[in-house]
Amino acid sequence: MTNAEAIIVAIKFEKRVTTVYEKAAAACADEAGSRVFGALAEEEQGHVGYLEHKLSQLRETGAFTAEPLDTVVPTAEKIEEGIAAMEQQVAPKDRSQELELLRQALEAEVETSAFYERMVGELDEAGRELFARFLEIEQGHQAIVQAEIDALTGLGFWFDFQEFNLEAG
Repeated sequence: MTNAEAIIVAIKFEKRVTTVYEKAAAACADEAGSRVFGALAEEEQGHVGYLEHKLSQLRETGAFTAEPLDTVVPTAEKIEEGIAAMEQQVAPKDRSQELELLRQALEAEVETSAFYERMVGELDEAGRELFARFLEIEQGHQAIVQAEIDALTGLGFWFDFQEFNLEAG
């Protein structure tokens, strides 16, 4: 697969994940959950724009550069701290709708991460550099979504990110 082909496929993955998060934000009855889904949708839409820019750059010049790509995803350490805090909370509620939305989001993130991982292993240096950062970010999204699923299915804690703020980065 060429870098251009990989970027085109990546744009499709990012648009799919964006749609999943937008639908989840609109459907989520929990205000905090809706905000988190919305923040993730916004970030994924930013990925679409970034990739479209890289594709344009590649088509115009025959090359592209992998500029820094920011994320709302907290560090792995902050995610772990948040999970530890969740383990101490008990507030059982029926969150079956949110759980289904999270499962859909996780599926999309897993598929997207798998694609990026494959591209990091297959593409030239420029492609690897571009997709390595996307892989890191998408794995962070996966960790957040999985932590929420774990919380809903076992701990009864829902979208309380007091220990790690999505805006803090």
